[in-house]
Amino acid sequence: MMAMSPRPSFWIHSALASAILMIATVACAPESPQVDRSPNIIFLMADDMGYGDLGSFNEGSKIPTPHMDALAAQGMRFTDAHSGSAVCTPTRYGVLTGRYAWRSRLKRGVLSGYSRSLIEPGRMTVASVLGESGYHTAVIGKWHLGLDWTTVSEPADWSDDDTSKAFQGASDFAKPDGLEIDFTKPVTHGPATVGFDYSYIIPASLDMAPYVYLENNACEKPATVHEPGRFDGPVFWRPGEAAEGFDFFDVLPNLTRHAVDYIEQRAETPETPFFLYFPLPAPHWPWVPTEEFIGRSEAGKYGDFVTQVDAQVGLLMDALERTGQVEDTLFILTSDNGAEWDPSHIEEFDHYANHPSQRGKKRDAWEGGHRMPFIARWPAQVAPGSSSDQTICLTDLMATAAEIASFALPVDAGEDSVSFLSALLGEDTSPLREATVHHSVDGTFAIRQGRWKFIDGPGPGSNQWDGPKEGDPPAQLFDLEADRHEDRNLVTEQPDRAQELKELLERYKQQGYSRSL
Repeated sequence: MMAMSPRPSFWIHSALASAILMIATVACAPESPQVDRSPNIIFLMADDMGYGDLGSFNEGSKIPTPHMDALAAQGMRFTDAHSGSAVCTPTRYGVLTGRYAWRSRLKRGVLSGYSRSLIEPGRMTVASVLGESGYHTAVIGKWHLGLDWTTVSEPADWSDDDTSKAFQGASDFAKPDGLEIDFTKPVTHGPATVGFDYSYIIPASLDMAPYVYLENNACEKPATVHEPGRFDGPVFWRPGEAAEGFDFFDVLPNLTRHAVDYIEQRAETPETPFFLYFPLPAPHWPWVPTEEFIGRSEAGKYGDFVTQVDAQVGLLMDALERTGQVEDTLFILTSDNGAEWDPSHIEEFDHYANHPSQRGKKRDAWEGGHRMPFIARWPAQVAPGSSSDQTICLTDLMATAAEIASFALPVDAGEDSVSFLSALLGEDTSPLREATVHHSVDGTFAIRQGRWKFIDGPGPGSNQWDGPKEGDPPAQLFDLEADRHEDRNLVTEQPDRAQELKELLERYKQQGYSRSL
């Protein structure tokens, strides 16, 4: 691949134009940092880690996060980054497809470990885009996007739509009656069919059966035993099928070992860039920090588990350093949605996992549900210790990766993805996104444009509030520059602005995309 300067070469697609541009770039800017191919890309996404957990985003955090804070000091902090949803499955769909998940069959809630694949056959993903651009691609971690298991029998009325509906807000995520899976056979639609060359995953959240590892679409060990479940407060997982010897406390370390091994292996072929999607299963419950991390924080088991997440980040940073891959690796760290952190936890520990400036938590359309910590380190291109207040969304990974790889996205891919590469390179001039859509666990929509945010409902879109009071308006409008905590609803004072945002939201829904085509 051609050499890359901090600016123009990302937009060139023909070999001849690339060669001309490279010559011109060398002549005009001989001291610009250069790399001889596209960068490696690591996208590490924690699970249920809040904006206020990292010291680099919250000076009052009661959780030590030295490695993530070092990553921020070495790169760029995005202070207005958002997940595509306030819960995990739809965010993960958006990360990989660049498309809001409410455009898929999943209109609310999340999938289970038994659900069929949510990513539609043939849909372009970040992995397929980068694979076509010469990258080796891998996913290691929590999948939670559905898998097409090889079945022995299925419920008579079990369709794709029924699969998603069956797990909308369900409390147990149990295997449907009549469903029998042959765990000795590979899944027929999973990571390998959406662009990943290598995969090592657990099917869903660590509290959801089946409890197995899958490597390259096949179970490392089949589920042959019954796990009775555990119900010790936040140390909680549901009963269900499991592989013999499955150790809940070792899942995070085991996945990290595989990620480190992958980074080390890719160093053996430095001419080929890699993309590692590393969605952690933590600090989502069960909160299961290993012995060495117990008592490390001042925020209970949750805080201790976050310190363990931080240590895993450090292990990846060390692997890149040890193998000489730091300079040419874009390392992105974020979370999939807000923390599972109640007012009772705040009172007990005086720790604001979702930041004291933000209202709400996981599942909510309020900021605490979807405003995420977001760090990007790329020493060859990104200024250390920098920050950006551009509004970005996790769906934007696809367009950004495509731009880095000089890949032109077709109109039917990445429909809600906008590249933030210019922001990474310190070239902010105007808002990158026209607007950003937010989505709660029950399907409540919100839309953000500039300082204004409209929520198309009276509350956060979850069961985590007391409900509307008599006389409350049916929608909400907030000026986030003046009121980031979303305390003053201006919808009755500024009905025209609220209507404008509602109409923009409806246009996005109807036209099937939100990016410029």
